[in-house]
Amino acid sequence: MKGLFFAGTAMLALFAGSASAQDLIFPPGEGDFHWDSYESYADRTNLDGEQVTIFGPWLGPDQKLVENVLAYFRAASGADVRYVGSDSFEQQIMVDAEAGSAPNVAVFPQPGLAADMAERGFLAPLGPDTAEWVRDNYAAGESWVDLGTFDGPGGGQNFYVFPYKIDVKSLVWYVPENFADFGYDVPQTMEELKALTRQMVEDGETPWCIGLGSGGATGWPATDWVEDLMLRTQPPEVYDQWVGNEIPFDDPRVVAAIEEFGWFARNDDFVAGGSRAVASTDFRDSPKGLFDAPPQCFMHRQASFIPAFFPEGTRVGTDVDFFYFPPYAEKDLGKPVLGAGTMFGITRDSPGARALIDFLKTPIAHELWMAQQGFLTPHQGVNTDLYANETLKALGDILLNATTFRFDASDLMPGGVGAGSFWTGMVDYVGGEPAAQVARTIQDSWEALK
Repeated sequence: MKGLFFAGTAMLALFAGSASAQDLIFPPGEGDFHWDSYESYADRTNLDGEQVTIFGPWLGPDQKLVENVLAYFRAASGADVRYVGSDSFEQQIMVDAEAGSAPNVAVFPQPGLAADMAERGFLAPLGPDTAEWVRDNYAAGESWVDLGTFDGPGGGQNFYVFPYKIDVKSLVWYVPENFADFGYDVPQTMEELKALTRQMVEDGETPWCIGLGSGGATGWPATDWVEDLMLRTQPPEVYDQWVGNEIPFDDPRVVAAIEEFGWFARNDDFVAGGSRAVASTDFRDSPKGLFDAPPQCFMHRQASFIPAFFPEGTRVGTDVDFFYFPPYAEKDLGKPVLGAGTMFGITRDSPGARALIDFLKTPIAHELWMAQQGFLTPHQGVNTDLYANETLKALGDILLNATTFRFDASDLMPGGVGAGSFWTGMVDYVGGEPAAQVARTIQDSWEALK
């Protein structure tokens, strides 16, 4: 009954919010959007009178942004489109699916939940044609197909979720003025990044600010470091085997990636405050050393959200900037990108649900959010000049240049590992415990969950 009750209250919320979404914020035919893709979609799509319900994690400003995009789906198709968001999406979508009251489409912030629902028969396969479309039209397309391919209830694999709205984590933040003062160039390879790190020390400076503090989640920033370094030291299939525990956490290749993180984080000369300050420094405070005068550090590796914790008034692209966390030239593993994102899956099949997935394939469905804020896409057919600012455009270029994309590993692992022993293990590691011992402890915790 809980799921049925939610569904009823959700519909009321959708009715209440549907009128404001009718307005199209960018007049069709104006600007450098791919309006041809919109017109072509409208010509071949007729859903007059069909209701399409969508449930996702977006609330507040993000809900308004997605509703602005969905308004064009409504206008082009004639469908009665209704979106509701929830901050307990992960729990509620499973309740609704089990109660038989699922929406037509669900927006998953993590593929693990989608995989669980697919295996239980709560997701409809999107089909090989959609998988092929993603493979052909997204940068690193095979990576995206792999990400959305799960075991079905009968054991066979199918493509179940369509990736839309992506986040990038493989970034290093720096202050251009500080680099210019010392004549430092942005490194293009990991070898150059390590050489730059050593050069800064020779110049009497401290290269890095690193902080793992995050209350009960202390340690998680180090997991991103290790994940990025796994993608730069091993082929993507090894990363996948690690995520699925097909190879143990204490496999020598995983231990080596942890030790690569240690090259940066366990050297007192390389880190502001010395290596002992890494675990105790809050991740929200750790980038502030970039802005001190003189700077307490010159580089900070963190995802695209970190400007929220920069000093008030800091201008990204002017006062501070970022570069892609580079690969090893000698490894020849391309340009891997670590990130996260949301994926659309069909939880109650209908022509309208299928039509929404088809709408997400059009360039216009991406450009409409690109031109607002907070949206990145690997769609190779979009006009990247439509990004709302140069920062988003630069982040989008990193996605478009990626040869491999992988989702945050800790989010894909069992909660007791990815949001437990992996975090605490990284704290133990920066505190001096050997990488192999840390990895063995994490593996033991994984085996205990089986």
